[in-house]
Amino acid sequence: MLFYISVFLFILIIFGIAIFLCYWIPKKFGFPKTGKILAWIAGFSIVILIGTFIFEDQFFTKSNAKNFLFQQGIILNDDFEIMENKSMWGPGDYYNTFSLKISTKDRLRLIKEISSAVNFKIINKSEEDDIQKMKSDKIIQNYETETQFVRTYFEPSSGNYAPVYRKIEIDKKKDLLIFEDIEE
Repeated sequence: MLFYISVFLFILIIFGIAIFLCYWIPKKFGFPKTGKILAWIAGFSIVILIGTFIFEDQFFTKSNAKNFLFQQGIILNDDFEIMENKSMWGPGDYYNTFSLKISTKDRLRLIKEISSAVNFKIINKSEEDDIQKMKSDKIIQNYETETQFVRTYFEPSSGNYAPVYRKIEIDKKKDLLIFEDIEE
């Protein structure tokens, strides 16, 4: 916790210095009005930047959801509703999950698509845990558990990038789709 407070204070000091320099440098050259305008622009830009990070979940749209699903080969034909969206990030980590209320027609079509995949299998809970621990090559898996049909995508880290793990769960009984994106 102390680490995060220290980082926050450091960033706050850097932003404060940047705003001050935007005012002070033009003032020293005889342009105090320009300094005030630049300081306001810098301050406003920083507030917008911070606000974007804080309210990121509120700016999540249906278009964002469609893009995430399209990257996994999932296309929703009918209208859907965003039930929930959560994202968290930290140094080197990113986690995003959202839940969608989809149409029964889309749910049945996606279940058929997953269950007819070449690599489809029915597994139990312990096997599901083993699948999540695989860290080899790029893997796309389709499987069925007791309560849902699942498509997972894993791509190991390459270069300076974190490994990517994405999971799409489609409930067997409810018209609910849950998407998870984890980059560690």
